[in-house]
Amino acid sequence: MLRSRVVPVVGTARRGLATAASVSPIARDHRVVVVGAGTAGLAVSHQLLRSGQFAQDDIAVVDPAAWHHYQPGWTLVGGGLKTKEELRTSLSELIDPKLKFYNQGVGGFSPENNQVTLANGEKVSYDQLVVVPGISVNFDSVKGLPEALANPDSSVSSIYGYDTCDKVFPTIAKLQKGKAIFTQPAGVIKCAGAPQKMLWLALDYWKRAGLYDATNPVGSAVQISFATGLPSMFAVPKYSAALEQMRKDRGVEGLFQHDLVSIKGNTATFARPDGAESVTRQFDLLHVVPKMGPHAFVKNSALANEAGYVDVDAGTTRHIKYSNVWSAGDASSLPTSKTAAAITSEAPVLVHNLLRSMEGKEPEATYDGYASCPLVTEYGKVLLAEFKYGGQPKETFGKWFGIDQSVPRRAFYHLKKDFFPWVYYASMVKGTWGGPRGWLN
Repeated sequence: MLRSRVVPVVGTARRGLATAASVSPIARDHRVVVVGAGTAGLAVSHQLLRSGQFAQDDIAVVDPAAWHHYQPGWTLVGGGLKTKEELRTSLSELIDPKLKFYNQGVGGFSPENNQVTLANGEKVSYDQLVVVPGISVNFDSVKGLPEALANPDSSVSSIYGYDTCDKVFPTIAKLQKGKAIFTQPAGVIKCAGAPQKMLWLALDYWKRAGLYDATNPVGSAVQISFATGLPSMFAVPKYSAALEQMRKDRGVEGLFQHDLVSIKGNTATFARPDGAESVTRQFDLLHVVPKMGPHAFVKNSALANEAGYVDVDAGTTRHIKYSNVWSAGDASSLPTSKTAAAITSEAPVLVHNLLRSMEGKEPEATYDGYASCPLVTEYGKVLLAEFKYGGQPKETFGKWFGIDQSVPRRAFYHLKKDFFPWVYYASMVKGTWGGPRGWLN
């Protein structure tokens, strides 16, 4: 017998109940459907399961992937510090057997009917829906990039894909002289600090190899430029100021509001704002960060805002229109950095409020925008940026120990390199890690 299901309503009005007769008999029925089994999907589904309020198959997880990747570790792969293979795990092994796993893509959403259509045409019904499929990395957004990445002889690489991240370090180690350019696009990307992490690691590698001297960058064998589509080094003023000073001290050319649009041979072309003429640069090494954006099945759905992200309240994570729909992580409209660290704070808020909603209560937990970016500034040191909405620092170690986290430190490096990858697979994807809050019950 099918359970009665929640009917979506506009605003904060209390929801009613649909009768079992209104449910399509072809649909499989679940109390909660979680679309996406990335960082957010695994954290949310397992935190829900650990609440003790769900039986076998009450919660369904939908994702077409075979592998789950610890993507923050791909910067370490790019720096020659880890292999990409050690940072991935079979997705099916990470999903608790009490969860129903649909290893399928999504064909579409029907929030008025409380249904998700899978890529194979099957329909899955829900009482509550959590949409957390992440975002898409669009390698085609830069003309000539896919071909350059696929060419083993080219000096073009990117840490933003499993198939490409292990090309980065060999290109860095191979370069003996010439011009190296590291790019960051305008717009939303995963981990906005990652593009310059590769810049700093490469610079330190060349410095140690005797190929770069920050006191004489022009006379060095390697010259380094950072071309970003943004007007500054980082979105949070405190850390941006520290990174800008670092850029100047280390002799790195800053090409601000330079948005990479095409690659041809060893020439990169950058768009400029306000109709200014494009800029072309020759390079001997190019590290590219493509543009990113919402998946089409989200962007083209009734759940999306104008930008294509799941339109949720910035505090409660509940959908603006459909009160039994929730989102967090990269796919959501939450106006904060799209990082795994942000999910450590987003997921408990979403879970708490969803559980209250199932009891007919209004959400009470509020997400404050917390996110973090451990910026590797050289081999052995990390600047640990932690912040909340409004670009305000929210520093864990500053609060407890009076440490200025804008100063790179070795202890933070070991958090990034050793602790975070371990705690991610040992605890976070199992629903027991709350970031700065520590372990969850």
